[in-house]
Amino acid sequence: MFILLVMIQILILNQVQLSGYINPFMYILFILLLPVNSPAYVLLIFAFLMGITIDVFSNSMGIHAFASVFIAYIRPVVLRTISVRDEELDNYPGLMQNNFFWFLKYTSIIVIIHHFILFYFEVFTFTGFFNTLLRVLLSSLFSIFIIVLSQFIIFRK
Repeated sequence: MFILLVMIQILILNQVQLSGYINPFMYILFILLLPVNSPAYVLLIFAFLMGITIDVFSNSMGIHAFASVFIAYIRPVVLRTISVRDEELDNYPGLMQNNFFWFLKYTSIIVIIHHFILFYFEVFTFTGFFNTLLRVLLSSLFSIFIIVLSQFIIFRK
């Protein structure tokens, strides 16, 4: 899945930039779908490897690695927050194992945080704050749509 998502991101999605406001990032799906009971160090290492791989091919100097490691770091907190009971949460946080609204909420929170960090570190200034915020929101919506759609396509019921 790592190699497939890197290839999709680099070859297809990095070429999609609609008016400079919509930049989809599907590689986040790799971090989202790692098993729930994975040790924290494994999450952080895999997130760093995914992020730095995207950085190398995108020439983006570590911002994808930072954003990826950050969402891997906060992922357990997000999972505990949106899951009412421990038994409600399956070991695999995919769409097939959980209901649609749970997966949508989980994906939305992680993707918005990732995009917020990524785009604000990319511009590294609060000048044009609302333009960057619009970029975060539009790119997040498109990325969430692609991630959820990929789950429906790959794991049909």
